[in-house]
Amino acid sequence: MEGTGECSEGEPRKRQKMSKVWEHFRLNRKDNTAQCIHCKAELAYHNSTTSMLQHLKRKHPEPKSHTLDSFVQRVPGCSVVQAAEFTNSILNMIITDMRPLSVVEDEGFQKMISTFNPNYTPPSRTYFVKMMEKKYEEIKDKLKNILKETDSIALTADIWTSVATEAYLGVTCHFLGEDWKMKSHTLTTMPLEERHTAANIAEWLEEVIAKFDVPPEKVKAVIHDNGANIVAAVKILAEKHKWASVRCAGHTLNLVVQNALKSNQSISKCMAAARCLVEHFKKSEMACTKLKDKQQQMGTASHMLIQDVSTRWNSTFHMLCRLLEQRWPITAALSDPALTPRGKHYLDLKPEQWNIIEEISKALQPFEEATVFLSGQDYVTLSALPQLVQSLKKSIQTQVFETAPAQSYQAEPQSSNTVLFTAALDPRFKKLKFLLPDEAFKIQSMVQTMVLDVKKTMRQKNSGENEVSTDAQDKPVEHQQNANTFFKNLLGSSESSTSDEEDKEQHLNQAVQKEVLMYFGEHTLSKRENPLLWWKSNAARYPTLSKLAKFFLCIPATSTPSERLFSAAGNIASKRRASLSSQHVDMLTFLHSNHSYTGLLGLF
Repeated sequence: MEGTGECSEGEPRKRQKMSKVWEHFRLNRKDNTAQCIHCKAELAYHNSTTSMLQHLKRKHPEPKSHTLDSFVQRVPGCSVVQAAEFTNSILNMIITDMRPLSVVEDEGFQKMISTFNPNYTPPSRTYFVKMMEKKYEEIKDKLKNILKETDSIALTADIWTSVATEAYLGVTCHFLGEDWKMKSHTLTTMPLEERHTAANIAEWLEEVIAKFDVPPEKVKAVIHDNGANIVAAVKILAEKHKWASVRCAGHTLNLVVQNALKSNQSISKCMAAARCLVEHFKKSEMACTKLKDKQQQMGTASHMLIQDVSTRWNSTFHMLCRLLEQRWPITAALSDPALTPRGKHYLDLKPEQWNIIEEISKALQPFEEATVFLSGQDYVTLSALPQLVQSLKKSIQTQVFETAPAQSYQAEPQSSNTVLFTAALDPRFKKLKFLLPDEAFKIQSMVQTMVLDVKKTMRQKNSGENEVSTDAQDKPVEHQQNANTFFKNLLGSSESSTSDEEDKEQHLNQAVQKEVLMYFGEHTLSKRENPLLWWKSNAARYPTLSKLAKFFLCIPATSTPSERLFSAAGNIASKRRASLSSQHVDMLTFLHSNHSYTGLLGLF
């Protein structure tokens, strides 16, 4: 019986335990251990209650009295069911809010819990670690079952280093469900202990999908940044498993912007001066205080200046916009003799530099909007990339810039076949108007070839299932088949098997061609409409094309999902949790990132 220390069923009956301590411990004679019912700690038991009494005094003292008698005679007011609910709620709070597991041992936390229910004592940190590990396995198994039902998935991958200088590989998966809604899940924040070579990264990605029982042929694409090692790794996987390599559009656009800003000497010098100015206010407490005073005097928003980072998308745009917003408070602060001595006004930007900043910020505005759109993961993004690139080129060409440096600004990102196939399968962009007519026709012809391959695969799969289902019926008619073979060999056949196959092949080609021509012949969908809803309504009209559309439309345009993953991992692997094992970082990040998905909510 719980809390009484009685033997389990089947064991010989021992003498009744008289000590009050057994109201707080369960005895396990098989292992010679006693478990505390309050914190689940296990103590060795050698026919003595001394260690248990010391445990109660040390871990569960009575607030109003330090005597054991007053503690053991307290009437419990928290049922086992209530205690389990409290414990589960604490674990969910730790996962959802990314709190350290050690929070359950903090004095303030324990006092708060005691205020809510004085008769409930949270279990130890060790117990919550075991609960977290169990929860991880439950969610992982459920995600395995979800992925088993999908025909194709796309992966995003990125590598990150924590504050404890431990490297992790973040991998997320994306697919379209039966309801044609975009699904995204975190697979792993995998600790890396070896060198980040292309061969190792390729092997790690294979290990990740094997961990979730995903066959390699289900993976259609990997979205990654432009790092040489991960580009080479995906190339290995493309040759081995025919996975498509999709470079992150956000990372590529950022490289385009950074290269364009460096290509012109006047712009480059202006950006360097802007960074130097921001750095001055970031490092000088006096300058920062003076800027706040000028902001209040001029009625300007009390915003801090932003320092750009070359690897952080659009950070240069944000830095320039903030400088323009704070131009006059900055100028006033720098003109104060107490802050800037005479002859040291080099930090202040020249009027022509402010003009360049204003025009460059206008040029970068479309890139900011495009990157924000492409970073979404709840809607189709990759198919819109070619049209967005064309629009970015037009926005740069049509804007009238007064300064010569801004006039030299251009963008030339290229689109891969995977991107163009995705655009062709999006009813909004299927006309491929951003391509020349010959190029558009070539892509549409290649789509038709892929649809034919999908159709053949579906037919082979169906015929294989039919053979299995009719195998039991083959034996009774075996003699009939032998007779048919005998007459065909002796007398010949009016139609050869080759002719039959040719007829089937021709019929298949005609069906596919009709389906593809009908799709490309229809009017395009409005760009404001949801292409996934369109496919959900028209999947029956285009049974084979819809299969192909599911393969491509689930591919994200950027590796943002795996980068967002590291925002969560960074909070979990913070300085306060630097001692957290890399495996537990993986588990906590996995649980936190997946806890809000509808398909997995049942376990939380």
